[in-house]
Amino acid sequence: MGMVKEFKEFAMRGNVVDLAVGVIIGGAFGKVVSSIVSDVLMPPIGVLMGGVDFSNLAIKVKEAGLDAAGRPTPAMLIGYGRFVNSVIDFIIVAFCIFIVIKAMNAMQKKPAPAAPPPTKDCPQCLSTIPLKATRCSHCTSDVP
Repeated sequence: MGMVKEFKEFAMRGNVVDLAVGVIIGGAFGKVVSSIVSDVLMPPIGVLMGGVDFSNLAIKVKEAGLDAAGRPTPAMLIGYGRFVNSVIDFIIVAFCIFIVIKAMNAMQKKPAPAAPPPTKDCPQCLSTIPLKATRCSHCTSDVP
């Protein structure tokens, strides 16, 4: 029973729940971006490039044919068109995450500038003296 309790404590920690929410929202966001790329961005780009459908672009490695038993075998393809779509998806997602993090960093409170120290060191004896002192209280030398 102790292991179940320990797992429950682990699962209910704030960072685990935050991570789960982030993964779920990230997955949904990824689907939206993939749809935007494949359904909205790539068709006009394909038209501008002469009617190219990126999702169907592929390089044939081997033609379709028949195996030794006479059964048809499919052609072997390298589908680089879907890879191009995935790269564009990644770039858009990465840019959106960059914008969100940049906005979050801008909203964070900036730390106050550090106050100058109230003391300084004497150049002759290296004792600590008040910042406004003009003479060292230890060696009595003039301090600029």
